[in-house]
Amino acid sequence: MRFVDVDARSVDRLGFFCCMSKKKSEGYQRKLRWVKERFSEGMRVKLLELPERGFIEYLPGEHAWRPVQDAEGWLFVHCLWVVGRSKGKGFGEALLGDCLAEAKKAGARGVAMIASEGNWLAGRTLLERQGFESVDEAGPSYSLMIKAFKRGPLPSFPRNWDERLRRLGKGVTVVRTDQCPYLDDAARHVLEVCAKLKKKARVLELGSAREVHEAAPSPYGTFAIVDDGRLVADTFVLEKDLLPRLRG
Repeated sequence: MRFVDVDARSVDRLGFFCCMSKKKSEGYQRKLRWVKERFSEGMRVKLLELPERGFIEYLPGEHAWRPVQDAEGWLFVHCLWVVGRSKGKGFGEALLGDCLAEAKKAGARGVAMIASEGNWLAGRTLLERQGFESVDEAGPSYSLMIKAFKRGPLPSFPRNWDERLRRLGKGVTVVRTDQCPYLDDAARHVLEVCAKLKKKARVLELGSAREVHEAAPSPYGTFAIVDDGRLVADTFVLEKDLLPRLRG
């Protein structure tokens, strides 16, 4: 089973797996700029060798674009995705296993990842098969999963979600980053729906891992829709589903 390492020299040619058919789109270009900046922080992107389709993206925990605390010394997985005919062949376990081996070789405290059944994240089952366990939970369906190699402080979620939501004030706020190339369309979609409802809306861009750690209003960290201090969604929502949530 072979993996293709993507780095600063090859990312223009190889991409980062997602949105490859829309390289000229704003979302792709924003992610491309973002990923180039992360390589200097130790980020790794590994693709399954074609014709298989899948990838993993991870980096040191202190640079993770998820709202976690005490993650220094850990490797933190942002994304693990296997699609199409490649699913069900053990590629997800292989990609994760390669990350675990690298973390152990580097002397990391362990590997961490946020799992969810209701977002663009891997579910718990895959991680549990690799010996991960949940060390923290957050609503509505998030688990902070770890596989530890050493004793010591464990990463955790913040405890001030309500305060983070209140800070955003009145009206609709779309909180976003450039970590995912699909978030450009997701943010634009929310603004279009708000325009139809004649609701005040703005976009708040979190431009660093630190801002995500300190201000993200959802455990997903890189995208959220907030209306008058209420978390409406933290993933792409179809108009027919978003309309009643915003009206309410």
